[in-house]
Amino acid sequence: MEQDSEILYGLKADYAERCRQEKLLYQRYSYFVDEGCKKYKLSYDDSFSAYSDALLSAIHNIVGSRFDGRSSLKTYLYQIFSNKCIDLVRKNATNKQQVHKTMPVADALYQLSDNAKNAVEKLMTSELKAKVKTQLGSIGEKCKEVLLMFEDGLTDKEIAANLNYSNAAVVKTTRLRCLEKLREKVIGN
Repeated sequence: MEQDSEILYGLKADYAERCRQEKLLYQRYSYFVDEGCKKYKLSYDDSFSAYSDALLSAIHNIVGSRFDGRSSLKTYLYQIFSNKCIDLVRKNATNKQQVHKTMPVADALYQLSDNAKNAVEKLMTSELKAKVKTQLGSIGEKCKEVLLMFEDGLTDKEIAANLNYSNAAVVKTTRLRCLEKLREKVIGN
């Protein structure tokens, strides 16, 4: 119980101490995740999610003085965790949850006829091209130039000569950074 009082006090202290105590609390009872997998037959990700949610709820209640201390911190946290696990089990057991289960696009395409598959692939490709075209201007003029030249078939060495870069290695690094920026923009939208 002395450890509990230290954590309880620390969670209400200044920011640095609160962070330290949150981390300590998280580590001390992280084995709950494995128990959630075993006891409730949850996936590791679901059990981890339940543990994280339980931890956040417990911290919120402690900081808001809604934890009265009638039980140990471990018991209190485990009860919240257990309830979160039960909620997930119920959620996963309902038929409504089946609607939200997804499958990879490749698997979905595999189930279509060849004509339908070709049509869907063309739509996806044209949509992706439109997104790329829209976002190309937002990554900067230099990036746009490098990527368009590379798309036109120029080598890194040729791009370096055309855009006055010091060498092909610099162009390659720039091109890869630009591609990453573009990827983030396209996927992020």
